[in-house]
Amino acid sequence: MESPSAAEENTKKKGVFHMFEKIKGLFIKYKEIIMYLVFGVATTLVNWITTFICQNVFGLKEQGFQTILSNGIAWFTAVLFAFLTNRKFVFESTAGNFWIEMVKFYLARAFTGLFEIFLPDGLVFLSEKVPGLGFLGAGFAGINGGVAKLVTSVIVIILNYILSKLVVFRKKKTPASEEK
Repeated sequence: MESPSAAEENTKKKGVFHMFEKIKGLFIKYKEIIMYLVFGVATTLVNWITTFICQNVFGLKEQGFQTILSNGIAWFTAVLFAFLTNRKFVFESTAGNFWIEMVKFYLARAFTGLFEIFLPDGLVFLSEKVPGLGFLGAGFAGINGGVAKLVTSVIVIILNYILSKLVVFRKKKTPASEEK
């Protein structure tokens, strides 16, 4: 079998280079959403790891007050991580006042935090009362009501993006951007 000619090798290199350029272009076009998803997953991991530690190291795993407390601690820890990463890497905020943005962020997250804290137990309650929803009460990843927490996490990630984009890190309109 013959080795590929220099022209074929050059064509392959151009093809690979073109593919990377295309991926780079897509990343730049959708950078904010991609970075939000990356840090959203990281924030969710911070939340879940904190919940796991609260339940399995500190014993806060009994449904009711203990799981609400462990979810509350996890929420507070994850919000701090989310604010710092969203401000710097996702929305690249430099124009806004750090402390005002932090207050807005915590207020927005307090709103969605109510979902984070109470929705998992509410879904577990529904799973016990409504036929066909029993799966919501199932454990997952070593967490009581983990399926309900997973459903809650998806809802909260979507709400948090909307609030961060439209309220917390909203870009100020400039005369040039209004003309477009």
